Amino acid sequence: MKVLLSIKPQYVQRIFNGEKKFEYRKTLFKRKDIDSILVYATKPIGKVVGEFKIGTIIEDSPEFIWELTKNNSGIKRDDYEKYFEGRSIGFAISIKKPKIYKTPLELSELNPNIKVAPQSFMYI
Repeated sequence: MKVLLSIKPQYVQRIFNGEKKFEYRKTLFKRKDIDSILVYATKPIGKVVGEFKIGTIIEDSPEFIWELTKNNSGIKRDDYEKYFEGRSIGFAISIKKPKIYKTPLELSELNPNIKVAPQSFMYI
């Protein structure tokens, strides 16, 4: 099973160039059978541009997660702290085998019923 995640273009680029090895989330999908993430690059791109396999998932305080992952975060500490502001728990998804598509996909190519990108995630 796969999940579609909306990710800002600057972070998408860092995922596929190997600079960003963790994707950070405030909430996480509940299903345990998710093994891959489809990457939807938000506007101005607005397409599914690739995917990656899920490695380990860290669930802990944002401070602890930062200490574990900061060297491969692909994000500035200030931006990280703003993202998790007011949160006591966060998630870091380890990015494995990132694969960029030669031709990005429209959401409707995944499923004709998908009209808009997910705010956070969507099961595919």
